[in-house]
Amino acid sequence: MTGMSRRTLLRSVAAGGTVLTVPALLTACSTGSGDSDVSNAGKKLAPWPAYKPAKGPRPDLAPTDAGVQAGYTAYPADLVKSVSRTPGDGSTIKVMTVSFGTPPKPASANRFWAAVEKALGVKIEYTIVSQADYQKKMATVMAADPDALPDIINLFSGFVLPREAEFVQRRAEDLTPYLSGEAIADHPNLANIPTHAWKDMGRIGGRIYGIPLERPLPGSTLWLNQGMFTDAGMKEGWTADDFAAVAQRATGGRRYALGAANGSLFGNAVHSAAHNAPQEWAVTDDGTFRPGWADERFKAAIAFQAALRKNGCYHPDATSISQIDLTTLYYNGTVASMQDGFGAYLPKYRESRGKLTPAAALPYSVDGEPGGIVAARRSFGYTVLKKAKKERIQLLLRVLDYLAAPFGSQEWELVHYGVEGTHFTRAKDGSPQPTELGEVENNTNLPLKYLAEGPQVLFVPGMPDAVRALHAWQRQVVPRAIRNASYGLQSRTKNAQGTTLKAMLDDTVTGIVAGRLALSEWDGAVKKWRARGGDRMAAEFAKDFAANT
Repeated sequence: MTGMSRRTLLRSVAAGGTVLTVPALLTACSTGSGDSDVSNAGKKLAPWPAYKPAKGPRPDLAPTDAGVQAGYTAYPADLVKSVSRTPGDGSTIKVMTVSFGTPPKPASANRFWAAVEKALGVKIEYTIVSQADYQKKMATVMAADPDALPDIINLFSGFVLPREAEFVQRRAEDLTPYLSGEAIADHPNLANIPTHAWKDMGRIGGRIYGIPLERPLPGSTLWLNQGMFTDAGMKEGWTADDFAAVAQRATGGRRYALGAANGSLFGNAVHSAAHNAPQEWAVTDDGTFRPGWADERFKAAIAFQAALRKNGCYHPDATSISQIDLTTLYYNGTVASMQDGFGAYLPKYRESRGKLTPAAALPYSVDGEPGGIVAARRSFGYTVLKKAKKERIQLLLRVLDYLAAPFGSQEWELVHYGVEGTHFTRAKDGSPQPTELGEVENNTNLPLKYLAEGPQVLFVPGMPDAVRALHAWQRQVVPRAIRNASYGLQSRTKNAQGTTLKAMLDDTVTGIVAGRLALSEWDGAVKKWRARGGDRMAAEFAKDFAANT
């Protein structure tokens, strides 16, 4: 690996929200018989928390109700204070989250950790679980004695944990009395989390059990090396044929137009959305759920990708390379594009400076129809609390309220950058610039951001033109975002079998694009998926959707 540290690449991957490997299935967890009714159908639904936007610096580029993010071309000069008092009581709290970074220095030698503990007024015992070990660790946690659970647990949406909803319902505190409706006003930073994040987290049995980690609307994105694609003839308003021709011209020697990582299905999310295929599930006007995999447009996207691969446009290691190593190939110009989460824009611009100009690709059109983009789940994951007395729950919520401070606040700066003069200095525009210590002690290696976080905004330190370009891109593509209609809904079959069944389809997509299987194999795989549980999922999602409508 050349050009940057593995730590930098891990930070880039974490920002993009991309799962690095295809995880093994959890086969069991002893949360009970599995007979708990987690469906929302027939239940009295707890009102969503009343949204109250936080006061803070006015954005330079306005957000829209449709989902375009607020943009800041400069770091706010006057930071607001979003928390009026120290939330803790000096006690110790135990927390657990997923991590995409390297393990942090221990608390006794970590000045960032100490500064956050002081601000929160608690001691933090932190169990940090690498993405690769997350499912295995969660299996142990879910099977453990309830008294042994951490106080705060991050449930990462990158995986479907078997019977996850049943575990939450049995073992986690029902937060409805504290957060539903106007009750959330006691925690103004949590009240600043938009309703769309709560909805995509979803209720369990009609109740609210978690706090979502809000994310922007654009999901999986094709990140281009703008120079390489422009030189190859990229143009606005391109068609699928144009895209294929540009990809072929951008490929030559040991340089490839398209990079893909193991588990990404050759970047299938981007191409299926461009073909306007439903992203996993679509819902009709009468409430019927239709699987995207049975849609002819999804099959057409697979065929399109197979032709790109046959023409040599993909890097030859597209079925085996990790997302981390693919990122290296992108930065050094070996591949001219890669699929990553939209949230990867910050490291993409930061690490590419002086090497290339990154750009989020506009979708191509197919058969005269403008292409779509992937709409992300607006909750990257959610946080649940161990059952406890009212006073303890209130303390934990105050801690999470501090961590959910909005951009432009003193609390956000501390949690994201540490202490000025120790972990960061100020650039000419006033934005924090990590020191050498800040590169080691930070919110990636000590991932507090996966416990709670305020709504995300568009901001690239020292690069106002990048913010303007990203905001303009969002304004173009957000109206064409294709949302998975099952987000926030419950399906017992999906909870129990979803990971195994999807793996069967994923293997088939990869096999077809790689040339190991014929396209004709797809219909049979979908038929098998439907018979083994897909049709049951459709019925369960439809029932839950009707209850939530």
